[in-house]
Amino acid sequence: MSGGYNEDDWDRTRQMPRHGVQQPARPEPPRGPVINAGRLWAGGVATAIVAALIGLVGLLIVRALLQIPYLAPVKSGALGDSRTVILCVSAAVAALAATGLAHLLLLSTPRPMAYFGWIAGLLTAVAVVLPILNDDTLAVSLATGVIHLVIGLAIISLVTGAALSASTRA
Repeated sequence: MSGGYNEDDWDRTRQMPRHGVQQPARPEPPRGPVINAGRLWAGGVATAIVAALIGLVGLLIVRALLQIPYLAPVKSGALGDSRTVILCVSAAVAALAATGLAHLLLLSTPRPMAYFGWIAGLLTAVAVVLPILNDDTLAVSLATGVIHLVIGLAIISLVTGAALSASTRA
């Protein structure tokens, strides 16, 4: 029975528009920056270790090579006393705080690394100038300022690199 139709004409419902049936939703692009927090904080922890070691090496150079009684009397030896630990831990904490600041800025501000550079740079300047205002000798004050400067510059450069590596927005 050929009746004037072929098999393709048999089911035209496949060609009919489907009213009321929604197309599958396309995934929306992310609305904010994409930050790999694990990568950022791994960089922050590595920066904390580097900052603490810079403090230790700076102390050793000042105390052992330059014979300046930095953070302790000369008789305390090359490593000084408990204030050496405070210097190294403070440097590590500063690096972790800088990582937290970078994370916050990446999430909330336009041009986050520009703000980070200014904030961290100004805090480093404060850490360099404050020791000069103390009653320590000029040699100790300058040594402290230089060590703080090197620690601050390392933190700024390393945290900035970690933030740029961990973010699609920075």
